[in-house]
Amino acid sequence: MGCSLILISLSILSCSALILAGDFRKDIDIVWGSEKAKILENGQAITLSLDKASGSGFQSKAQFLFGKISMQLKLVPGNSAGTVTSYYLASKGTMWDEIDFEFLGNLSGDPYTVHTNVITQGKGDREQQFRLWFDPTVDFHTYSILWNPKTIIFYVDGTPIREFKNMIKTMNVSYPEKQAMRVHSSLWNGDDWATRGGLVKTDWSKAPFTACYRNYEIQDCDWSAHGSNVSCGGDDPNSWLNEGIDEKSMKRLKWVQSNFMTYNYCNDAKRFGIGLPAECHVVMN
Repeated sequence: MGCSLILISLSILSCSALILAGDFRKDIDIVWGSEKAKILENGQAITLSLDKASGSGFQSKAQFLFGKISMQLKLVPGNSAGTVTSYYLASKGTMWDEIDFEFLGNLSGDPYTVHTNVITQGKGDREQQFRLWFDPTVDFHTYSILWNPKTIIFYVDGTPIREFKNMIKTMNVSYPEKQAMRVHSSLWNGDDWATRGGLVKTDWSKAPFTACYRNYEIQDCDWSAHGSNVSCGGDDPNSWLNEGIDEKSMKRLKWVQSNFMTYNYCNDAKRFGIGLPAECHVVMN
């Protein structure tokens, strides 16, 4: 699955579309806390655990330039304060690109915070945070990231919660479009900031903490250095490569942002002394 990538200009890349269900035995490397990561169900599921000694994490073997990634997660139940379950795309280097889902734990009975960010060329500061309209610890829910040449969309159970458009040409806002990324996930201790700004610490008597993953699916491109067209299934108007926010999806997006958004960097004028970032001045249709 995924792709092998040669980092050269898009103008000389061609690709064929792939839509594959993942097998964690074949598709990922456990890169941290190997004894705390367990692959189950014939490669269809994986659990990550955290205790006071260490967390755990994995990354995809393949890297790709543009794709749509979906995974079902069941988050740490009970008193998860201080824990961070992350699920994101990232490239390498000091000028890296990254597209983040992070799930910030809380005291028993209090809701999780879904923390999102878009980092381009090593610069982030584009956080938006949300509550969920369900308990994410009771059952599995699907979290998806769409990344194509025109937009990035974060989905929860198929409902868009955030969009970050490519505005390089119109507003000179940087956008991740030249660096290949891998899928990453980890469970780690973030009690210096994750819960109520770090006021609530991890209760290690509740360890080990465990998050569960299953049904990893990726739609991406098998890139080669031959040809001059970037198709990636692009001839199909319903392809992920052409996907965006339609009228129905925009209503759902606005519903989420009106009722469940708890922080938006574009509303935090005090944070940016020289004015809000340029993309914040674009009115959502």
